Amino acid sequence: MAEQALKQSVFIWEGKDSKGQTIKGETTGANVALVKASLRRQGIVPSKVRKKSKPLFGGKGKVKPADIAIFSRQLATMMNSGVPLVQAFEIIGRGHENKAMQELLLGIKADIEGGSNLSDALAKHPLIFDDLYCNLVRAGEHAGILDSILDKVATYKEKTEAIKAKIKKALFYPTAVIVMAFIITAVLMIFVIPEFEKLFSGFGADLPAITKFVINLSKVFQEWWWAIFGSIGLAIYGLLQFKKRSKKFQTFLDKTLLHVPIIGPIMTKAAIARYARTLSTMFAAGVPLVEAMESVAGAVGNVVYGDAVMRMRDEVASGTQLNVAMKQTNLFPNMVVQMTAIGEEAGSVDAMLAKVADFYEEEVDNAVDGLSSLLEPIIMAILGVLIGGLVVAMYMPIFQMGKVVGG
Repeated sequence: MAEQALKQSVFIWEGKDSKGQTIKGETTGANVALVKASLRRQGIVPSKVRKKSKPLFGGKGKVKPADIAIFSRQLATMMNSGVPLVQAFEIIGRGHENKAMQELLLGIKADIEGGSNLSDALAKHPLIFDDLYCNLVRAGEHAGILDSILDKVATYKEKTEAIKAKIKKALFYPTAVIVMAFIITAVLMIFVIPEFEKLFSGFGADLPAITKFVINLSKVFQEWWWAIFGSIGLAIYGLLQFKKRSKKFQTFLDKTLLHVPIIGPIMTKAAIARYARTLSTMFAAGVPLVEAMESVAGAVGNVVYGDAVMRMRDEVASGTQLNVAMKQTNLFPNMVVQMTAIGEEAGSVDAMLAKVADFYEEEVDNAVDGLSSLLEPIIMAILGVLIGGLVVAMYMPIFQMGKVVGG
């Protein structure tokens, strides 16, 4: 299915409906012949079908996870209000400001009109709708409760996007400040300190050691600035690429991140929250536990926890209780294990896991706010020492010259 989805193209068509009226539209398909056949099944006699020149997600924006979260809520609301599925896609698609999202939704609408199930139509876009999303929708279709499942999917997407935003916020603030500090330091080294050096050259006296050090460092920046910036850029790019291609390196980074002071506890709580939220949603949709855990493993956002979930899946498949499998990983707090055990005994695992997810999502929220409050004075102090040290180093010879002249 995924391989076929990669071959899909967008086609612009024109034809006549059953009333003989000329209509136009867009749809996705592998080739012109299949698109014409799909249109005929819908009662449309095609007169013109041509491939759209621009790619589905190019040129006019791209589909973002936030767009999918909003779409999920809109679709769930319309389905719960009794709006037919095809009409709901038409309304949401035509009204979307993002051109790429509009084309995506209208393409899915055309597939549904052609006889495809919603889950099959979504599965044609695996880069946007992952296996977890499609499996939840498929479970809702099979159980005849698609409107209810779509509401749970919408809640799930909203919660997961919210926690992702919190994690990005926790990592973005210190990263942005470090980058700005480096840029400011580089500007001082390359443009400002050389002017001081010219001034000091006429003093005819020995400069303080710290001033000499800063001037020599400035010369290195002036001569090798392109290599310094290039090396940093290449190092970051290489790190990201190596992380994508090497499972061992990704595991090392994720494991290390979990043990970093302050940041580590936040990443741990976020992984537990995603695990609980995803598994709760899958349970509520009626997806079998073993099958659900495969999707959960890819949704926790951390390789260490993802591998642990896969080990838990194997143990559960062999008859072990979920709470016992969780405890054996040594990754889940006792409270999470105990609530899961209670849920298993009471037959309400989905409700208990939802409460766990709510608790840890709030914990992440509070931790990120606390981190921002903690880092702000620390970062200001570091910037003060860094920039202030450069300023003092440059003004020390001037102060000494003032003392000589005053004496």
